[in-house]
Amino acid sequence: MLGERRPSQPIAFSMTDDSPPHKALLPAGFSDILPPDAEIEARLVETLMAQFASHGYERVKPPLVEFETSLLAGSGEAVAEQTFRLMDPESQRMMGVRADTTPQIARIASTRLAAVPRPLRLAYAGQCLLVRGNQLAPERQVAQAGIELIGADSPAADAEAIAVAAEALARVGVADVSVDLTMPPLIPALLETVEPVADSASLTHALDRKDAGAIARHGGALAELLQGLLQAAGTASGAIEHLAALDLPDAIRPFAERLAATVDTVRRVAPDLQLTVDPVEFRGYRYHTGVAVSFFAAGRRAELGRGGRYLCDGEEPATGITLYPDTIRAVVARPPLRQRLYVPAGTPGAESAEARSFGFATIAGLAPVADEGAEARRLSCSHLWRRGVAVPLDEL
Repeated sequence: MLGERRPSQPIAFSMTDDSPPHKALLPAGFSDILPPDAEIEARLVETLMAQFASHGYERVKPPLVEFETSLLAGSGEAVAEQTFRLMDPESQRMMGVRADTTPQIARIASTRLAAVPRPLRLAYAGQCLLVRGNQLAPERQVAQAGIELIGADSPAADAEAIAVAAEALARVGVADVSVDLTMPPLIPALLETVEPVADSASLTHALDRKDAGAIARHGGALAELLQGLLQAAGTASGAIEHLAALDLPDAIRPFAERLAATVDTVRRVAPDLQLTVDPVEFRGYRYHTGVAVSFFAAGRRAELGRGGRYLCDGEEPATGITLYPDTIRAVVARPPLRQRLYVPAGTPGAESAEARSFGFATIAGLAPVADEGAEARRLSCSHLWRRGVAVPLDEL
């Protein structure tokens, strides 16, 4: 494609123990995003934010760094282990670099926006820093764009957040969005209904791995019910029907009923969404208190976003979804970029402005050159401005 630049090649480093690191060498989990990927991600974020805004979600911009006491309070405690700390030279107090934006939105909602009528709809976009990545996602600087619906505790609120996020993903080009709904508090609540099992760590590991045999060995009195919950996982219609048929203890039946009500409401507001349910799944941030959700693209294992219900500042009901623009960028087809137009030195500014009005990115020549076509190609342009006309280079 004319005007498309090849991605830069990886830099090979040759270092001895006593040699200084190459200036392009970055810490593990960090990377430079180069053209055109940086522009693509920026466009993607703005498209997501515009979609959120169209549903009434107002943008806020919390700081990258806060005092540790506020950043890690409430739901922020769940990400304390992933939070970088540093000393503020001004106040001599410890600060933290955010590892997740949701706790900051909770702080803003409960303080600066405490008097604003509920439900409160907020949106955000920004970078987060993690102490460590994992094997599947080694990145330690991650982009987030998300929404929070604060002050409403209902299946309708859960469904709205899910539908808005799915619509935003579709708008940026994610085809066939798949939504996996879970209920993280269900299993912990179930385990509290009986005497502690002999090996709770092994049972938790078995549940996490969906290992029916290990669940039977370690589940004790709950083994049969846990296996029934395990078998309920699947498409939403089958999972909800299976859950309804189980003899659930009174302590956890409300969780199953709320999950079913949310599925029913999502079906009404977004009937084309592919929904799956996993009642045994309890991964994710520990602050989730109700229905949680993960978003995937058809045929892809990468998680495009996640979220769920929580208590804002420990008291107010809220639900939110965080999408991951860097992961989404790797999944969607690359959008067409602006075509680059070489404008020779001495071209009147009005003509360059006219060219930009046609959608070109103008690359101004800073000095006369003997071969303008060759210079345009050297600068990865697709067109050359010649006598008031944008001429494709392949026509020269």
